[in-house]
Amino acid sequence: MIGMLSTVLAQASEWVAPDIDWHALAPELVLIIGINLVLFIDLNLSDSKKWTMATLSGFVMLAAFVPVVTLAVDDGPARELFDGRYVVDEYALILKALFLLVAYVVILLSQNELEEGGYYQGEYYVLMLCSVLGMVMMSSSRDLISIFVALELLSIPAYMMAAWKKRSSKSNEAGVKYYLLGVFASAIMLFGMSYIFGTTGTTKLTEIGAALTNGDLLGLQVVGVAFVIVGFAFKVSAVPFHNWAPDTYEGAPLPVTAFLSVASKAGGFVALVTLVYVAFPGADDVYGPMLWVMAALTMTVGNVLALRQTNIVRMLAYSSVSQGGFILMPLAFAGDPDASGSALNAVVVYLLVYAFMNLGAFATILAVTRKTRSGEIDSFGGLFQYAPGMTVAMTVFFASLAGIPPLGGWFAKFNAFKAVLDASNGAAYTLACIAAINTVISAAYYFKVLRTIWVDDAPDGDNAPLATPQPILAALGITVVGTIVVGVLPGLVARFGELQDLTGALGG
Repeated sequence: MIGMLSTVLAQASEWVAPDIDWHALAPELVLIIGINLVLFIDLNLSDSKKWTMATLSGFVMLAAFVPVVTLAVDDGPARELFDGRYVVDEYALILKALFLLVAYVVILLSQNELEEGGYYQGEYYVLMLCSVLGMVMMSSSRDLISIFVALELLSIPAYMMAAWKKRSSKSNEAGVKYYLLGVFASAIMLFGMSYIFGTTGTTKLTEIGAALTNGDLLGLQVVGVAFVIVGFAFKVSAVPFHNWAPDTYEGAPLPVTAFLSVASKAGGFVALVTLVYVAFPGADDVYGPMLWVMAALTMTVGNVLALRQTNIVRMLAYSSVSQGGFILMPLAFAGDPDASGSALNAVVVYLLVYAFMNLGAFATILAVTRKTRSGEIDSFGGLFQYAPGMTVAMTVFFASLAGIPPLGGWFAKFNAFKAVLDASNGAAYTLACIAAINTVISAAYYFKVLRTIWVDDAPDGDNAPLATPQPILAALGITVVGTIVVGVLPGLVARFGELQDLTGALGG
């Protein structure tokens, strides 16, 4: 016993603290401090001043954005921490900025919803900050353990946020369904990760990539890769693992639905992209066909079911499923040397554009339903008569989702098609044709909404002006400008894929 103790003490005396790049970790540290600050202030604040929590949380997001900018303007090499298991490169910084911007817009959408609904506010913003911290961590994670921890950190608060309307049976149902299927997906993914670790002896993604590239894959490695892909397919609501999305989106508070449809989905895609490019470059024969089938099914099933919806939130839920299929489409050819770089560029650009137009669509719905108190598409009739500005904004977002130029959605879809066609094979041409057909199908239900708001009369004859709170107007301003600018000046977004060879950056 004494000998063992002396050995431990001797090893402790030789231990050297790791050299930590605090600048690289600054966004995460700001969020951690912000979480504790919001929680502490909320505990000591009277109910009449709870509204300040939204303002404080917004400042935390903006404060975390500052080190992202300072890191981006630094022309130095990628910053690697913890033996290369946590990397801050241009790919990670682009996505960190995306998550922080999305969260800031969602805070703007949430402020009046929480205040007028009488729901607890401090806890809500603490949970959102925790979820955003998980997303920011996911952008830099290059290890199976850190990816799993980041995924659970972003998911667990989201389960509670989905059930935030405690007195609503639909919100409770949304939270329970999201939680149960989310936990099931995590278990499947973790099971696959255990196989990968057991057969490669490491959790570091670059080492896994080297091990899976050397020779033919073992049977257990094939199973591991397949299970990991399936686990993340649940997270991004890919068909046939999408059943939780419509009920969760409809039952959750609208700001939470917007958050889940953009930020949470993007977090799952970021992890999937990182694994495909860093850990599974030699397993494209496994993930390629899986992603091809899921992309085709996701865009087709999502569009067909969206056509049948009369509730605009459920319609956008299936629209979100379909849009996920377009994001998966380039990833199916990530292993093709001719399409690898353009596929990654297409995914990153699509996530950026999708954030603007989908958040904007939910912002308009939130603004209108404050008056109509209904999510039925028919209740949006006559919008042009009493809110022409909101009608124009809604037209921008839904036309962009349909891929109509010169709005941002057309460029996102163009990039996705280009990446697929770069593969120049039969499977690529077939998937591109399926996507083209689905683009036409999606226009039917998007333009159904536009026809309702421009042509139909208000169902109750109420043409009183629409009163929209300032925070929602600010969110609409950000998303409208983003959607239009990206479409008119696509080079501003396209250059994010050209800052450096992101494929090489991910491969480390």
